[in-house]
Amino acid sequence: MAEPGIFEVMFSTRSMRRLKPDPVPDAVIYQILDAGIRAPSGGNTQHWRFLVVKDPQVKRQVQQVYQKGWTEVQAMYRGRTAPEHMEGEKFRRLLDTAAYLAEHLAEVPVLLFACLKERPMPAQLAAKLARLSGSSIYPAVQNILLACRALGLGATLTTVSSLYEEEIRTILHLPHDISTYALLPIGYPQGKFGPVRRLAVEEVTCVDRWGAPLPRPA
Repeated sequence: MAEPGIFEVMFSTRSMRRLKPDPVPDAVIYQILDAGIRAPSGGNTQHWRFLVVKDPQVKRQVQQVYQKGWTEVQAMYRGRTAPEHMEGEKFRRLLDTAAYLAEHLAEVPVLLFACLKERPMPAQLAAKLARLSGSSIYPAVQNILLACRALGLGATLTTVSSLYEEEIRTILHLPHDISTYALLPIGYPQGKFGPVRRLAVEEVTCVDRWGAPLPRPA
C-alpha cells in the first residue's frame, strides 16, 4: 500500500488518545524523531531535546503526575459549553477520550517528551521573547505528529504534565536548563484516521488589515 501524500496526512492527522499497548519498533521511533529534527528553530540553534520513555515504572510515575494535572484541567472544563463551532456531543467525546488517556497513559508503548534547552540572553530581551520560545520546539512536534500519521501511528500533543513540571523534572532527571513543552503519547491507534474538521479559511483569515476578510476563491 502506498504511503499517503503530504496533504492527505495533514488533512487526516487527528488527535488519537485511545492507543493500543502493542510495542512500537525502535527503528520507527528513530525515523519519527529524524523527521522532527528537520523542522526550523530560532537562529537554527536546534535546542530541542527529546526523551523517549518506555520503561513501565517510569511511565507509571508520569501517569500519576499527569492525572493530577488532568484533574485540574477537567475541573476547568466541567460545566463549560462546547465551542460555537463544535457540537455538544462531539465536545463530550473529546473530553471522554482525554479522560481515557489520563487513565491509561502508562499503557501507551511510548511517551515522548519534547523539551527545549534554555537559550542564554539578556534579561530585557528574554522578557520580550518569553511567549515566543515555543516556536523553536512546536514545529518539530508537528513534524513528529505528521510522521506518526504517515507511518500509521496515533499520537496527540498534550501539555497537561507540564502543570507539574518540577515533579516531571525529578522523574526524568532533567537538567536545570531543560524544560518540557509537550508530551506525545505514541502507539498504534484503536480507532481510524479520518478527516480533520476545522473552521473555513475565510472565517479565520483577514487580508492587509484586521477585519478585511479573505474571499473564498470562485
